[in-house]
Amino acid sequence: VLLFTPQKLRFQSLDGNQTVGHLQEPQEKFLVIDGQHRLAALNFYERTHPDEAKTIYVPCVIFDGRSDDFATEMFVIINSTPTRINKSHLVDLYERVSWAEPDRRFAARIVEMLYSEGDSPLRYRINRLGGRSKQEKWILQAELFNEIHRWIKQSWQTIAGQGTDRRSAEPYYRMVRDFLKAASQVFADAWGNDNFMVTKPVTLKAMIRVCADLCVQDSYPEEARVDRWREKLSPWTDRTRDFRNEGFYERFPAKGQIERVARVHRDLARSAAIPTRAAERKAA
Repeated sequence: VLLFTPQKLRFQSLDGNQTVGHLQEPQEKFLVIDGQHRLAALNFYERTHPDEAKTIYVPCVIFDGRSDDFATEMFVIINSTPTRINKSHLVDLYERVSWAEPDRRFAARIVEMLYSEGDSPLRYRINRLGGRSKQEKWILQAELFNEIHRWIKQSWQTIAGQGTDRRSAEPYYRMVRDFLKAASQVFADAWGNDNFMVTKPVTLKAMIRVCADLCVQDSYPEEARVDRWREKLSPWTDRTRDFRNEGFYERFPAKGQIERVARVHRDLARSAAIPTRAAERKAA
């Protein structure tokens, strides 16, 4: 069973033994990343066989002191394997966990429009739970949601003052839509090409971050925005070869997906001379 808590837990060794001791319990309940069915089965078994249940020991791996992004990525990766839990259960979890807070609900509306609107470059390309479209999928819904929510959360104070209903989410959808349209034009034949990593999750997530950076300085006017942004992103055309499948991971070395997304983000932003929000915060 894999468990997660954002709280850093203390471990008190027993008699100087570094591997045996007492682990502090978190103040809030653990998030179960994997093993939900096993724990549910054990719960029902305990009701009918309480004495036998006391003899069962469940090995656990606990991830403590990590970010919510880490927990989300682990959950997505593990439950996207052929042994994933029932899709309806996952949908229920996303409804209750991801959409409970206003900023998450706002981000979810943008992701929904990116999937369903006819003018979206990602229409039917998002791998949604229970989706029926047969088109090739480029990115998991939860991965895209994570990036959109990252942006929205950082801008939430401004957004909350302007309104948080679907109509208020539409301008942000149009920003992402226009950015991806501009990106698709500068990447040309590499866009949606299986021989390139341009529309693979690692690059799409990095591009969403660049989009957020660009919108800080040039989100309006909407008129001719795609043309304006295409010109801004035009240096990416010369970088297309760097996004070939062959050698991609050597050209963008990293310890894992999270670090590689950050590396590609910085590289793309630098190529287009777009200041990253992180750099601007440090300068301030």
